[in-house]
Amino acid sequence: MIPSSVGDGALVVMVVAIFAGLFTAAEYSVASPSLVEFRDAPPFNRIRFGALFVTVFSLSVILDNTGTQSTFSMFFDVVGEKIGSAIDFPYSPVRLILVMMPADTPLSVIQDLRTAAGLCYVISCLSIVLFIVILRSHAWPRKTKSFNFWVNLPTFDPTAGGDVVDRLNRDSNINLILGFLLPFLIPAVIKATSALVGPIRFEDPQTLIWTVAIWAFLPSSLLMRGVALSRVAGMIHVQRKKAYAAAAADGMLPV
Repeated sequence: MIPSSVGDGALVVMVVAIFAGLFTAAEYSVASPSLVEFRDAPPFNRIRFGALFVTVFSLSVILDNTGTQSTFSMFFDVVGEKIGSAIDFPYSPVRLILVMMPADTPLSVIQDLRTAAGLCYVISCLSIVLFIVILRSHAWPRKTKSFNFWVNLPTFDPTAGGDVVDRLNRDSNINLILGFLLPFLIPAVIKATSALVGPIRFEDPQTLIWTVAIWAFLPSSLLMRGVALSRVAGMIHVQRKKAYAAAAADGMLPV
């Protein structure tokens, strides 16, 4: 979709996509996954994948510099430009990602970056809202069947020490804080890195698309994970209270 890409960028993206697809297929086919969380608690991963897909697809449509813009691409371009201009105010994430650019950056690149950043930021916010709505309305992660803790949280070791609920709440708070701060921290990190190794040039559409997509996807993914961990902690806490109440009713607890 991006004919103006230079070098072997398209080939690299294709190879990475093939390996990511094979890894995902392997994680979902084995009995116990190794890295993918909430495998058995849809639509957590589906929303994240869908948000990333819509982000990359929308930016690819906007930056398709073939010279013959269709109504479809113009729609994404106009919507992204309006959103980017609306949230481009002092100290906003969009303004910070524009400030990190070198002073000699062409105006056309700045405009494309503002459009891409605004559109991606709104898509990431909508994905978070959608997940929260589904969590509240459909009793996520499970309405009828039981929730398998070890399958859905393979990287969390419940025997590492400390109360599981407290650790889940702590990890949830860390994810929420990082998710809120990353849109502001990533531009600062990129600018500091550019001062050491040289500025990142966004004239190449591949660089612009993937940088902005990661800038928007990582914070929303962490925020969703924080909300999900808090939900799991709440479920365990409720189950404990029910178990204690049942044991007390049966006279199984010491007086």
